[in-house]
Amino acid sequence: MEKITRDQIDQALSLLTQGQRERLSYIEFRLYFLGTVGRQDLMDRFGVAPAAATRDFAEYKRLAPKNINFDNTSKLYVISTEFTPLFEHVTERVLTALTQGFGDGINPVAGPLVPCEGPPTLNRLKVEILASVSRAIHSKTAVQISYFSGSSGASVREIVPFALASDGLRWHTRAFDRKSNEFRDFVLSRMDEAVILEKNIPESQELPNQDIQWNRILELDLVPHPGRSSPELVKRDYAMVDGVFRLKIRAAMAGYVLRQWHVDCSAEHKLSDEAYRLWLRDPLALYGVKSAFFAPGYEAPKTN
Repeated sequence: MEKITRDQIDQALSLLTQGQRERLSYIEFRLYFLGTVGRQDLMDRFGVAPAAATRDFAEYKRLAPKNINFDNTSKLYVISTEFTPLFEHVTERVLTALTQGFGDGINPVAGPLVPCEGPPTLNRLKVEILASVSRAIHSKTAVQISYFSGSSGASVREIVPFALASDGLRWHTRAFDRKSNEFRDFVLSRMDEAVILEKNIPESQELPNQDIQWNRILELDLVPHPGRSSPELVKRDYAMVDGVFRLKIRAAMAGYVLRQWHVDCSAEHKLSDEAYRLWLRDPLALYGVKSAFFAPGYEAPKTN
């Protein structure tokens, strides 16, 4: 059989429907990360008939004959020793699928695909709140929320959300707050109600390009904590180059991430807890960053 080139494969994939590409990608996913795949897997995931599943396997085998073999004993397709993926498999998405399964509300494959353990989600969101906020972001309009904060308690306010963000523990939306007249973070789980204000067009000062903290990109150098042993292990764990992990991040998110990653942000790397395996080499990089309030050990320079 004549070998198919990468360009020919890409062209062949481009001629397939979106549904066909998704099914072929799923075949490859199970081959790559589980080692086996069968017609029933495809039928369960996509609800296709046996004949359609057979055609999908034939198409995948045509495009990547060296990736897949049929095992007569198990009656399953198995990964070949010469396997080379056709599709790009993003690590984060792979981990989500392996640990939580696939699910689109129609033909879900629920539960983890391999045994796994992890911390439970503490931040419980109401899906109707998330839906309203995400629609407001997409339609670029304002939303009225019932919100509870530690400083002012329960209140009703209007916000103009433009992005979702996570600090690793909680999901929030970045939004312009019409009450305080500034951009802030609003934790979704603190919202009891969210109503989209139809056709409420934001003013120019409420648009994302006016959010200085969101648009400011920091370049932070993280290094192994000088007070800890085994710096070589830390370098390997974080795939450091020349002993440095260079983090590019929005100023609005920096403090959250540094806290979640347990980065010692003190000038003299003085945090003694063994959990802090990383140190921010130049704490002055956080000067003027409002979220630096959350950065472990950080102290703003004193002004005269």
